[in-house]
Amino acid sequence: MTTQDTARPNHRPWRRVACGCVCAIGAAHSIVAAGATAGPLEEIVVTATRRPEPVLDVPLSIGRVGPDAIALVGATHHAEILNRIPGVMIQQGSGQESLTAIRSPVLTGAGSCGAFLFLENGVPVRPVGFCNVNVLFEVNTEQARAVEVLRGPGSALYGSNAMHGTVNVLQPWPRERPLLAASLDGGPSNYWRVKLEGRHEGEDADVGVAGFYANDGGWRALSGYQEGKLNATLAGNWAGAPARADLAVTSLDQDTAGFITGKDAYQSLKLSESNPTPGAYRDASSVRLTGLVQPSVPGSAVLELRPYFRSSRTEFQQHYLLGKPVEKNGQESGGLMTSLAFGNLRDWSIIAGADVEFGYATLEEYQEDPTTGGSPPANAIRPAGLHYDYDVHSSVESLYLQAERRFWSRFRVGAGLRAEWVTYDYDNRMLDGDTDDQGTPCLPSGCLYSRPADRTDHFYDWTPKLSLSYEITPDLVAYTTAVRGFRPPEMTELYRLQRGQQVADLKPEELDSLELGLKGSWPRLEFALALYDMDRSGVILRESNGYYVANGRTTHRGVEYELRWRLLPSLELAAAGTYARHQYDFSRQVEGGETIKAGNDMDTAPRQIGRFGVLWRPDEAVEAEAEWMMVGDYWLDAANEHRYSGYGLLNLRGLWRFAPRWTAALRMTNALDVRYADRADYAFGTYRYFPGRPRAVFAEIAWSM
Repeated sequence: MTTQDTARPNHRPWRRVACGCVCAIGAAHSIVAAGATAGPLEEIVVTATRRPEPVLDVPLSIGRVGPDAIALVGATHHAEILNRIPGVMIQQGSGQESLTAIRSPVLTGAGSCGAFLFLENGVPVRPVGFCNVNVLFEVNTEQARAVEVLRGPGSALYGSNAMHGTVNVLQPWPRERPLLAASLDGGPSNYWRVKLEGRHEGEDADVGVAGFYANDGGWRALSGYQEGKLNATLAGNWAGAPARADLAVTSLDQDTAGFITGKDAYQSLKLSESNPTPGAYRDASSVRLTGLVQPSVPGSAVLELRPYFRSSRTEFQQHYLLGKPVEKNGQESGGLMTSLAFGNLRDWSIIAGADVEFGYATLEEYQEDPTTGGSPPANAIRPAGLHYDYDVHSSVESLYLQAERRFWSRFRVGAGLRAEWVTYDYDNRMLDGDTDDQGTPCLPSGCLYSRPADRTDHFYDWTPKLSLSYEITPDLVAYTTAVRGFRPPEMTELYRLQRGQQVADLKPEELDSLELGLKGSWPRLEFALALYDMDRSGVILRESNGYYVANGRTTHRGVEYELRWRLLPSLELAAAGTYARHQYDFSRQVEGGETIKAGNDMDTAPRQIGRFGVLWRPDEAVEAEAEWMMVGDYWLDAANEHRYSGYGLLNLRGLWRFAPRWTAALRMTNALDVRYADRADYAFGTYRYFPGRPRAVFAEIAWSM
């Protein structure tokens, strides 16, 4: 990290993480009992069912990046992995930050992350109502066994937030890890990373461990970071039942670079390498302990129990706001996910279950100095001192049932239903209303920050699903699916109010989806084609008066394709992409002076996104890939008055196994050295960009046994 930010607190998340690790490792060890032979449970290979099932049998759109591709990509940011999947666009911010689009525009704002469900080994990474747009930096995608993305609303097995898409990061079983492995890679701007991995197979249990530490000096000024991630897995038997316990620990210590401004500013290398927000930072840490147990039950049914505990802390400067207040937030949460599957009832397949979750979340926002960066009226409504200080106790209870029946040998019909109850018990730990922290009103119009009085909010929703598939041949399947997804309001949308709003009367957002698809799989050719039509209602937005309301509506229609063709034994061609329109279906003036008109394209919603790749494997020792990534042009504002032209990038990668235990890798991102913006925006009367990185070369040397 840089030493020039003298105002930055000496905050090191690893100190808290270490404490959590000690407790979590002890708890994990108690799950695996001695005296039993370690044996794997059935692997989670399809996010939609929580159970292994061929992709052709699942009437949904699921993209998967497997271990070979993850190793070849050698990602320094999770976007490099996820953007290989059709319908997905992860925009990189500064350092490890990101924004997500899955069958959607790139969503921003307080509830943007609530449209997506992020899982690790099938368990949500964050509690309901307390998501984070950057949550994927809390997951070890770099050493995962696979990353799956279910596009659109999921099945009845998942509830809150499984709207536009679900991302599931799958960590390996201990026996899937090498006996011992280490690697070192490096690149420009003082980037280096050390990875370690290993396993131990014992009579009582198998243990697998993987972790890495990365340092990046930052290609933009004062934008470096240090990052560490650790995953440990114990697999064995508990009271005669197959069991698994996973520990995940992450830490990020980052200096953050903000937007550069001015039309086409990203075309200037000097401006791109600058940092208009020196001193901005983000420190984040997380600890998660999850279990998976399969107790014996009568008959052919399979019972799965997934207990979990999670904790996270984040502190960051909101450099994008006047006054640059600092936010500190955290959560402790835990719960139990259950499923009982009946898979041998003649032509029926049934899965049912109940999930419960309890959480405790806190948020504090504090501004050290008076606001000076705006006009006098704008400065006056943003006082120094404490803006928000609250906690929320939350609970979630869910019941679900999903059934499928095969008939006439080639048809499958499926139906599912999930009911979910969400409760937030909010406690404001400072003064109610829109005054400063001493109770003094901001003249003449009141303070920007408004704190509602203590309250309890209840939300209920149900999500039905219907599907029909037809096996044209054993290798070719057509399907149609109708399903609903929903999300309750985020805690920040309810309790972090502005401009005198005392109560946010919000309801859950809902998204209804209809999808038609065709999938095929042969020894040399695999493809998937999907057409979707989605309507999202009750969209939560902030109106021109700064009040949160829930009466927006949007539509999302598109076609996605994915193709892998083994042209020769040594040559594979791949294509993945989408053509879609994401539109407003209402008219309203919103915060920031923008005017939404029904029929306009949503901002940051390119109609075309594509990936095209050529993979060459002349023998077992050599692997090389050329990849072309394309993002089409898109509007930068809701009024559709300002536009960004999009970009295309060439990435080159190669692996060489030059000795029995040694591998060398070379990776070149943005090989044509294109000047582009990874994220473009128009706000506050100006163009704003997160510039994309110029050409960069990374090299890695790895050893394993």
